[in-house]
Amino acid sequence: QVQLVESGGGLVQTGNSLRLSCTASIRTFSTYAVGWFRQAPGKEREFVGGISRSGDSTDYAVSVKGRFTISRDNAKNMVYLQMLNLGPEDTAVYSCAASHTTFVRVVLTTGNQYAIWGQGTQVTVSS
Repeated sequence: QVQLVESGGGLVQTGNSLRLSCTASIRTFSTYAVGWFRQAPGKEREFVGGISRSGDSTDYAVSVKGRFTISRDNAKNMVYLQMLNLGPEDTAVYSCAASHTTFVRVVLTTGNQYAIWGQGTQVTVSS
């Protein structure tokens, strides 16, 4: 069964860091682009960042650029979201998503481009 499982969320204070992990049970994971999305209470889901299947290309939302970094280890079927200098505005449920693509360096940036979603992990940043 193809699935994604996020981990690493929690409660942190403003200015602290967290690293989220996304574990994929996908046999051909290296052919999947992966993205991170978040949804805060009462708000729409938003794109946080994405990484190409090769890992060579990344893209980020303006609100997190320079603070968040996405990386992947295809040998371990893992994708990571390193988050630095967190603030209350980063409080949300963070989900990873994946989709097969034939394009090695393409980053998918919208939710409707992704076919597989994880359940999400809560990140809460206290002020």
